[in-house]
Amino acid sequence: MRGPAARKLALVALAGALVSTGAAAPPTQGTPPAKVPVAAGYGGAVASVDADASAAGIAVLRSGGNAVDAAIATAAALGVTEPYSAGIGGGGYLVYYDARTRRVHTIDGRETAPATATETLFQENGVPIPFAEGQTSGLGVGVPGTPATWTSALDAWGTRPLRHLLKPAEKLARDGFTVDGTFRAQTELNEARFRDFPDTSKLFLPGGALPVVGSTFKNPDLADTYAELARKGTGALYRGPIADEIVRAVRKPPVDPAATRIVRSGDLTTRDLRAYATKRQDPTRVGYRGLDVYGMAPSSSGGTTVGEALNILEGTDLSKLSETQYLHRFIEASRISFADRGRWVGDPAAASVPTRELLSQRFADSRACLIKPDRTLTSPLAPGDPRSPVPCATTGQAAPTTYEGENTTHLTVADRWGNVVSYTLTIESTGGSAITVPGRGFLLNNELTDFSFAPAAPGVPDPNLPGPGKRPRSSMSPTIVLEDGRPVLAVGSPGGATIITTVLQTLIGHLDRGLPLVDAIAAPRASQRNQATTELEPGLWNSPLRASLEALGQGFRQNPEIGAATGVQRLPDGRWLAAAETSRRGGGSAMVVHPHGRP
Repeated sequence: MRGPAARKLALVALAGALVSTGAAAPPTQGTPPAKVPVAAGYGGAVASVDADASAAGIAVLRSGGNAVDAAIATAAALGVTEPYSAGIGGGGYLVYYDARTRRVHTIDGRETAPATATETLFQENGVPIPFAEGQTSGLGVGVPGTPATWTSALDAWGTRPLRHLLKPAEKLARDGFTVDGTFRAQTELNEARFRDFPDTSKLFLPGGALPVVGSTFKNPDLADTYAELARKGTGALYRGPIADEIVRAVRKPPVDPAATRIVRSGDLTTRDLRAYATKRQDPTRVGYRGLDVYGMAPSSSGGTTVGEALNILEGTDLSKLSETQYLHRFIEASRISFADRGRWVGDPAAASVPTRELLSQRFADSRACLIKPDRTLTSPLAPGDPRSPVPCATTGQAAPTTYEGENTTHLTVADRWGNVVSYTLTIESTGGSAITVPGRGFLLNNELTDFSFAPAAPGVPDPNLPGPGKRPRSSMSPTIVLEDGRPVLAVGSPGGATIITTVLQTLIGHLDRGLPLVDAIAAPRASQRNQATTELEPGLWNSPLRASLEALGQGFRQNPEIGAATGVQRLPDGRWLAAAETSRRGGGSAMVVHPHGRP
């Protein structure tokens, strides 16, 4: 049951899921939108973590906008309702399938370091500073890429002006949204940091207290900022008053004088903001079970690492394996591909990245033979050399995987013409740097902490050290899968370095194991990132599978929640399916334009 056969089984199982869950459309005006994790219908689809954001995208599709238009409207709304995960103070990666040309395009909207950044950006007296001091600081703030990404995407493929697409988000910020348990919990997680910045505290701790579940949260400053960008264009964030205010906040963080926290200044300048540009580049591509899997090329490591792992796994019929052996192979392929990621992937503008070689089947085959059904590899595993593959060999010295923050958000969109967007955007840690630009209503990222603070191991080359104007390596993995040039599905997830394993597990769960997309997203997750132990969600931690995998030598640690994926899928009858989380991060929101038939 490989490839098409597995997908056919998934579609049969899908029918039951849709009957039990229903297909969501945007709410009527004045009615709070409900979260539904799966929906199917005609006219296009949107899946995100938030119902207000998904509804904003659906409204654009319903009015005749395309997938890019809807993605921007959804992303702008997420900047309101998911301010600790995304927003105009951050960056991201957008992958776009053009139905007219049947081609996949990408935009690298990753943040960049100041022109003065050096390899010792996060060191003091030759020693790396504590991560927390890089995170909650001006030092960790990169030039935001999200606003420029929106303009780049709309200029290339959009049909609606930005000023129209920002209106739903502006209204949502001005009128407010309903606080849920996830928003309150994320605020509580950041409460100590937020209290050290008066502007952040005033906004996110109204009246000095945590926001109450069920209350209405308003952000009039962000509404005004969106209105200004609508009038002037996103260039207003890179030149003029907003840019000046960002630079002031970074160079002299607006910290409470009574705070005892060490808050370091950054070196960002208005020249750095003026110099920022997104990058249009070719996607990564690998063949898998007769499908074409497209992802994000470096500076993201998502496309190369997911692609290498798929190439490693393709030599085994995963549909015929026991659950234990299936998970064992998935874990080991992840371990290997992360070892190679750490050695070879960084910003290609600053380091030589062998992208083509990392994605070659020859290299994957040379690494796949390391996997044995009866024993476990040891991490940190040494990398291979994709430029000169040697079967079953490792090259050089092993190095541990460096830390990467675990928050972000992802959205997926399809329209009635067959265009598809998979878009991951972030401000890095939950709550970013904790610095709100005074009077502007948005948090600044701490994206530069995705750089290695020092080489991962002494004497081992590290392509992800800071540098002038450099983009830090990312794990964001927006992915689109085609069959004969037409979309099959698109997926992505937040979760820092766990994004890669979440996307990989979702893909093989659906394509190889025959799970309906919503079930592949909901399945309990494992995440191995070339570390001594593999993270398991409770559904696997408390399962007999853990003991059977431990008998093979696998070691584990528990993680209560890994990622928060969304996806869209083209069904054989021409409908679009949207799928999101059933419970993670409070559950996601899947919507379609016409759930009950063609218009």
